[in-house]
Order: sequence, then structure tokens, then C-alpha cells
Amino acid sequence: MSISQKTLRSEISCSGIGLHSGAHVTMTMRPAAPDTGIVFRRTDIVGGGVELPARWDLVTDTMLGTTIGNADGVRVATIEHLMSALYGCEIDNAVIEISGPEVPVMDGSAAPFVFLIECAGVQAQDAPRMALEVTKPVHIHDGDRSASLLPAPVFSVEYEIHFESEAISRQSCLFHLVNGTFKTDICRARTFGFERDVNKLREAGLALGGSLKNAVVVGMGGDKVLNEEGLRYEDEFVRHKALDCIGDLYLAGAPIRGLYRGLYAGHALNNQLLRKLFAEKDAFRLVPAEEAPHGAWDVPPLSVAEA
Repeated sequence: MSISQKTLRSEISCSGIGLHSGAHVTMTMRPAAPDTGIVFRRTDIVGGGVELPARWDLVTDTMLGTTIGNADGVRVATIEHLMSALYGCEIDNAVIEISGPEVPVMDGSAAPFVFLIECAGVQAQDAPRMALEVTKPVHIHDGDRSASLLPAPVFSVEYEIHFESEAISRQSCLFHLVNGTFKTDICRARTFGFERDVNKLREAGLALGGSLKNAVVVGMGGDKVLNEEGLRYEDEFVRHKALDCIGDLYLAGAPIRGLYRGLYAGHALNNQLLRKLFAEKDAFRLVPAEEAPHGAWDVPPLSVAEA
């Protein structure tokens, strides 16, 4: 059964600091008309709000987050957690007004944004929702890192990470994004970092707003999480990578029907993967979005090209 586009039922606001900029910002999510997509509006720019559509081809930076921008240098940074929440709540159309250069980090996960969206309510619209169906495998490699999109009946995310840290080590996950999986298994996973990197990042103008309140921090020895409350999931680190990926891929402008497979991948590879997908016109087609089919889904085996 085909489904309709959705927007917010009412506007809703929050405020907080940017993870990297440390700037205090206010953000308001507003309903938008069908086929608007997700649009960011910088309300602090002189002369009125400057609008930036949340699109893969407007990504200007992928250093420790995903940033979109225009030719005039207007940017909105660290959009992936919010984009992930918008995907998870099936919001197709919204205007995100923001009073600064970076989306507030909140608690470092997508859960606060899911909460805000649910408080605002979700409104079905009189327009069909479209999905981007992957029709052939697309791969991106960078050394031992890789990201792929493969044909599959539902949007699924398979991820593997490996860090030389006893607290993380090697973790993997596979999620089929159906039946509320995003909210129950992914959205609460927080961003993470290492205590050993803090000074270097701040000297580079990054992580200026980071703290134990909005990130999981691994101690100097690499074997201990410094947050007193511990982890929200045993494998919270890889689940957050899946969360980031979902947000990055929603910059395709429509929900994806296919399997994403990431091996040590990050924001840069995710964006390169979308660029390659759209460059290969026979790798996708736009189809009416449908309710997910019931039953089990086979994960395609690892191909030689991905090994």
C-alpha cells in the first residue's frame, strides 16, 4: 500500500549548544508544504533568513560531522542527528529555523529530536511519498574503509567498526528500518570520542561544546567509559555510527529502499556514496513508497568488490 508524505502538525522549538562550535543556538521546526523537503533556514543572517535545502550535493564539509552550505559561505553544521530523527519519524517536509551555524547537540543522540517531533505531532499530507530504490550495487572504497548500497526490499543498515580500544574494539550491527526499529534500537545512541583527542580537537576549533553531557568519552587508557551512567546499549558505539549513516543518507531527498553496508565508514564516504549513486543513472529509480512487506529479509552476501 502506497503512503503519503508527512510533515509536522505544529511548530516546536528547542535551544542548546553546538557540539563543535560551542555556540548557543535556538532551533524551531515548522510544518512545510508537500514536496518542500527538509530545508534549513539561518535566521541570524542579516537581510532575512537564508535557506539551505538538506541535500547531498550541498554538503561542504564532512570533518567529524556533516555540513551543508551555499556559495556565499552560509553553513549549517552537524545536521546528521536531526536528519536521522526526521527519517526515523518519517518527516518528509519541514523548515528548520536555526539562529546559528550548527544544530544543537542536545544529548549527543537523536532521541531529543524524536521527542520534539512526537510532541509537535505528525501530519499526513495529500501527496504521495516517493522512495529511492537501489537497482544495482554501488560501492565506494578508501583504503580499508568502504561504503556500499545494494538492492534490498527495505532500508537496512549494516555497519562494522574497529578501534584499538578495549572499550570499543570490534562491533557490528544490522538493522532493518521497519516497525519502529529506529526509535527502539538506534535513536538513543550517543556520539563518542576519546579523552586523548580532546586537546587536539579544541586546538583545531572542534568539539568546543563537547562534554560528558552530550558524548560518550573513552578514557586515556582506552579501556574505560568516563560517563558515570555508562552506556545506553552494550554496542552503543556502532549503533551511533548507524544513526549517523541514516541521517547522512536522508540527504538523498527521499527514503532509500536498499541495503547500506559500511566498513569503518564515516560521513565523507557516506556523501561520496550518494554522489556516486546519483552519477550512475541506472543505479536507482524513484518509486512510490510503500508499507514495508512482512517477513524476513535476506542480506545479500559480501561481494568480491566489497572485500
